[in-house]
Amino acid sequence: MKPLNRTALLLVTSALALTACAPSGEVRYAPEAVDITVLGLNDFHGNLQPTSFTRAGEKTAISAGGVEAIAAEVNDARKANPNTILVGGGDLIGASPAISSLLRDEPSVYALNQIGLKVSSLGNHEFDQGLKELFRMQNGGCDSNDTTKACKFDPNYSGATFKWLGANVTYKADGTTPFLPYSIQDIGGAKVAFIGAVTVSTTGLVSPEGIKELNFLDEADSVNKYIPELKAAKVDAIVMLIHEGGEISTGAGDNYSTVGCKTLKSDSPIVQIAKRVDPAVTAIISGHSHQGYNCLVPDPKGNDRIVIQGDFYGHLLQRLNLTVDKANHEVMQASAQNVVVDYTARKANNTLDFGMTQLVTTADAKTTAVKSVFVANLGVPQIQRGISNARNTESALGDVIADAQVFATQAQGTQISLMNPGGIRADLPDTTQIKANNAINFGDVFAVQPFGNTMVVMDLTGQQIKDVLEQQWTGGNATAVKLLQVSEGFSYSYTDAAPAGSKINIADVKFNGAPINPTGTYRVAVNNFLAAGGDFFSVFTQGKNVIQLPNLADVDAFAQYLKAKGSTLTNTVKGRIIKK
Repeated sequence: MKPLNRTALLLVTSALALTACAPSGEVRYAPEAVDITVLGLNDFHGNLQPTSFTRAGEKTAISAGGVEAIAAEVNDARKANPNTILVGGGDLIGASPAISSLLRDEPSVYALNQIGLKVSSLGNHEFDQGLKELFRMQNGGCDSNDTTKACKFDPNYSGATFKWLGANVTYKADGTTPFLPYSIQDIGGAKVAFIGAVTVSTTGLVSPEGIKELNFLDEADSVNKYIPELKAAKVDAIVMLIHEGGEISTGAGDNYSTVGCKTLKSDSPIVQIAKRVDPAVTAIISGHSHQGYNCLVPDPKGNDRIVIQGDFYGHLLQRLNLTVDKANHEVMQASAQNVVVDYTARKANNTLDFGMTQLVTTADAKTTAVKSVFVANLGVPQIQRGISNARNTESALGDVIADAQVFATQAQGTQISLMNPGGIRADLPDTTQIKANNAINFGDVFAVQPFGNTMVVMDLTGQQIKDVLEQQWTGGNATAVKLLQVSEGFSYSYTDAAPAGSKINIADVKFNGAPINPTGTYRVAVNNFLAAGGDFFSVFTQGKNVIQLPNLADVDAFAQYLKAKGSTLTNTVKGRIIKK
């Protein structure tokens, strides 16, 4: 675009009383507006198929998400506005159900390629298998740390055509970035910059060995570092993609359907980050906390800015509606909404994407022999992991998993088991998979515990057990409480109003009805992620007489218990954790 000539500029100035220059002396041009649709997908976790979702204010669940419906939704948006782009908020892979995980998430990458995803922030789960394997997922090839799964979907796995972004991920050795910090996309002739970051807490959320080369730096500082560079490139808009989130303070009633909400908890990580990110960023597409919200958070100048997240597993697509002026490189208007990806309705209307149906059918066929193996009949149709996937309460499924880990490690003398709630990824089974006679198969079990963790048994003193329980509210868990699920015979109470570090009286921590002995020794079973200090539970690394059980996966321990006890199990929270 050329500047207006002097005569035209004078005419415009006199007719409209406009100035030819901004206060800084910058020349202004005749506006050239472009309407842009940005669709965001966060925390997909390889869910190629739909899962249950309940709309706000309704009681009956629908099937939502799944790549057949996601692709159809994106296609419809592109038909309505050719200037549409699909981007990601991290955790696109990792912690995935069997249809994707047993094939090393390669079908999920291919599905996102075909749907036309352009860029995504990194998520902590992208690092589950380490940096080298993440590079393979990005770039292709079969040199994997698990050759039993890699290149079984496509023997010539070609990698992601989209780019993972990580402005705050650097090499410890030299400070360089292993991933692009940002990507400038041409959308309808406008230049929109997407800059990505992953939660700084990634260091406590994945195996330390897999990320030992990397630093995860402050998210806001890292993004702000690149803003001058993007301004110099004369981009027309900047959108931040970040795998970090928040929680709504008013409860489940105020969720994705609330437009412009201002009820994100003030201590939520995403709120603290958003308040520090440069005002040049128009909107923030977030993830990680698995919540649906469409909120406004003040930027450093006190102006409201869009901060949005779309639930998880593809149930919602975040939608930004931007009008940008590509002549003067600025955003004229911005609004946001969350769009329900209604698989149930699309299947009934025969509007699912056929290409994605073919991909899902292929992936399903390659994994069905493992997934369809019968495990047990439960005593109820479903055992749940908690309301709205809450990780700060005891759940019926958490109780069962902790009991299963004691059951499977009896030969190692286990007395107590503790289970991290973030490792419980689905109800048993998902509402969409409830079967006759309350039957469950291995696919249902795998969906609950898909990480491939193995069991570890160790000695902890009573004081160490108390200390690890206190870590549920400290350090990296201070703003996102993670209540460890506990096994039968073990119980404790806590005072929610007490300060962090002093929420539990050791006299209220009991084993077989008696207070634990601070100096006594107890055999405790956990998965290898927790044993390494995962989820910021560093006390586990102090355990003694540690027995690693590399041939006992947590999912197999769970399946063993279900085979033995399935018909006796109910969807009942046992009351082992008591809030005062």
